[in-house]
Amino acid sequence: MAAPEIVLYHYGISPFARRTVWYLALRGIPYSQCLQPGMLPRPDVARLGISYRRIPILSIGRDIYLDTRLQIPKLEAMYPELPRLGSSTPEEKGIERLLSAFIIDSGIFQNGVKLLPTDLPFLKDPKYFKDRGDFMGTELSVEGMKKARPEALRETAAAFELMETTFLADGRDWILKTERPGLADIEAVWVFHWLSGIPGALPKEMFSAEKFPRVYSWIKRFQEAVTFAKKRLEKPRSLNGEEAARVIEGSSWNEEDAGSVDGDDPVVVAEGLEKGGLVTLSPTDTGRAHKDVGKLVRLDKDEVVIEVKTAKGETVRVHAPRHGYKVRRYDGDKGGAKL
Repeated sequence: MAAPEIVLYHYGISPFARRTVWYLALRGIPYSQCLQPGMLPRPDVARLGISYRRIPILSIGRDIYLDTRLQIPKLEAMYPELPRLGSSTPEEKGIERLLSAFIIDSGIFQNGVKLLPTDLPFLKDPKYFKDRGDFMGTELSVEGMKKARPEALRETAAAFELMETTFLADGRDWILKTERPGLADIEAVWVFHWLSGIPGALPKEMFSAEKFPRVYSWIKRFQEAVTFAKKRLEKPRSLNGEEAARVIEGSSWNEEDAGSVDGDDPVVVAEGLEKGGLVTLSPTDTGRAHKDVGKLVRLDKDEVVIEVKTAKGETVRVHAPRHGYKVRRYDGDKGGAKL
């Protein structure tokens, strides 16, 4: 049975979205896209009955996956006829997961945001700081970014140095000595790729191909590999919000087995959760003010799944990783996804 159509909601300059776009290209998986604005509102996402504000969002049939940390493993498990990017050994799988945690959870990306040149056009728009203040959960300003820049530079330089002197120290092309870029490279390269591509973000006296030759060569190789892969893959079909929603609503489930709720999970016990009960779902870091409300379908050590209704009243399932997300029994407050 053919896999349901994939639709990726994203915008081109999102560094997180690039992770999923790169994975799809390197794996050779065709997809459609629904391009989004860089700031709220995003009526195309609201059309799906979703309050979640982060990008990218990936739909595979009627199953909608939040967070690249869940999207990529789901894609990795699909299309067995295509070579996978992840390792098959426990040791190397551990390296992939540690690199993901290192880049996402240790503050490297957050420090990267503080290095954006303050003369960028969108940083002159007060709406940007209001939007990103909602995203980060704190007040943001140009003055604050300038003040935070020195420490952010030191932390970012330490990350460059780590990659230069450990994983890439022996001159290998790819982190796990693969013949082509693998999942470990996607997990690690994206922030370095993003920052090195923004003129003025990284001062040349601290960051250059002379200072970190292995890191800069790795970034260049990776971009060349992605560019080549994209040329071999059919260009994504672009859909507007209504077209994308109709594709999703008219599709079958990607995961026929809805799963179950682990009755021994500490959160399930503490909150008194049960399958079919109403819950709220939200990130624990950025975008945490945007909570989705739905019927609990699955909750295990890796994933939580809720059912919500689209604006047209169709049922879709929203999937999120357990790590970085909070599930609570719905207390009746207004807001969240349409039930």
